[in-house]
Amino acid sequence: MRVRLALAAALTAGLAAPAGAQTAGCTIEARSDPPGQVLTCGGGLTIRTEPGTALGLIDRNRDGRPEGARLRAKGALIALPPGQGGFQVLTPHAIAAVRGTIWAVDVSAGQTSVFVERGRVAVRRPGGPAVLLAEGDGVDVKRGTGPLRVVRWAPARAAALLARFGR
Repeated sequence: MRVRLALAAALTAGLAAPAGAQTAGCTIEARSDPPGQVLTCGGGLTIRTEPGTALGLIDRNRDGRPEGARLRAKGALIALPPGQGGFQVLTPHAIAAVRGTIWAVDVSAGQTSVFVERGRVAVRRPGGPAVLLAEGDGVDVKRGTGPLRVVRWAPARAAALLARFGR
């Protein structure tokens, strides 16, 4: 069942809003296998979340197409076709930005993990230098100032994260 929800006041101000609050141009659909929600927006943007995810959309220009999201807990799988503009995910530890790809972001109390299934994603700490992830790469971002280390994720780790979103 698809439900179209009204634009939340916090979202129109460019602030994060609860996962249940969407822009006028997005719909949300509950999924049961695996459990979670799928948010579908204009331009082919799709965000799949798992239960307990704390996600809020950012739509600064109020056009109904979010340009980012704040992710405070749990995980989200983001898909954006190439050529559809940019999208970024802000977490307590990192900023992941993309122009068109499929990637997953997982937030826990101590770190943010980013994995790229397809395409390329730039990841950085707020105010820090970015690293570029390619397909199969991941990075674990913890508080601090040490350099970010891009690694090729083991197939088991990548599969475990992607399985949380039915992939």
